[in-house]
Amino acid sequence: MTALRPHAEDQYAEELALLAAADDRPRPPGWRLSPHAVVTYLLGDGAKITPKYVGPRRLMEVAVSTLATDRALLLLGVPGTAKTWVSEHLAAAVSGDSTLLVQGTAGTPEEAIRYGWNYARLLAEGPTDAALVPSPIMRAMRDGSIARLEELTRVPSDVQDALITILSEKTLPVPELNTEVQAQRGFNLIATANDRDRGVNELSSALRRRFNTVVLPVPASADDEVEIVARRVAQLGRALELPEVPAALEEIRRVVTVFRELRSGMTEDGRTKLKSPTGTLSTAEAISVITNGMALAAHFGDGTLHPGDVAAGIVGAVVKDPVSDGVVWREYLEAVVRERSGWLDFYRAARDA
Repeated sequence: MTALRPHAEDQYAEELALLAAADDRPRPPGWRLSPHAVVTYLLGDGAKITPKYVGPRRLMEVAVSTLATDRALLLLGVPGTAKTWVSEHLAAAVSGDSTLLVQGTAGTPEEAIRYGWNYARLLAEGPTDAALVPSPIMRAMRDGSIARLEELTRVPSDVQDALITILSEKTLPVPELNTEVQAQRGFNLIATANDRDRGVNELSSALRRRFNTVVLPVPASADDEVEIVARRVAQLGRALELPEVPAALEEIRRVVTVFRELRSGMTEDGRTKLKSPTGTLSTAEAISVITNGMALAAHFGDGTLHPGDVAAGIVGAVVKDPVSDGVVWREYLEAVVRERSGWLDFYRAARDA
């Protein structure tokens, strides 16, 4: 069977091998690549290494250099700014394993960060190494690998604080066994958090000091965002084995334009102020709208992506609250889309949707 979405270290194994073979720069202990090669893997080299992230090079340099120190890395940004994507590729490039992952939620227990127990064996044998169930973070400490923690600010505050000893002492005590796990060289932690979730479970000052924070911005220009969406849509289309849909770039640019204008509250020419909807209208949502449109065009259309194929998806992305967002969307359609040259088909399709 073929995985729907292979892990980064599997999907890009050839690129990682090419970089490792040519990499003659110093590598931190436990790293598969040098920091310079990791940044090249993320940003591409214009030849055999494809870009995984489109954005300021300096941000990636700061993120990678942080992982080579004793401080953990916190990737912060609004939803859809590729925090998870970047953390996965960083882990794949640094330690060759992006799977040591804890998904943070409001119900994440302390065991997910420290360790748990196989209770059948615990009752039969008492506390033993065999009965202990290590968390992904404990396994990363033992192996000298990168661990990942998604949505850190969704984790309850008392559970968050279980990280303090791990990050400061690089040790995880196991008092039931009268022992501890010491982190091996190469261990570090990448956490992600959303700007909009900052008030859910604010990080304590003690924990915040253990992280170096890198803020991932929304794409700086429309061209950058179009490039990101086009590349990811092409990758997803191949992974999902969607029939190839030609001439999608025009509709990609249209979706990106709509999202950027509503997100910023201003038309791209700066002449008209707009109301913004309640949703984030992230780059990830734009990718989803286009991918869904491609599936419609390929399976139920003529094989070409038309405005009608993306209209329903874009309305669903914008209108999260039927009342307030519905007003925002209708005003945008009538004041902007209706008057824009070459957008009449999209206006009609969106109005009908």
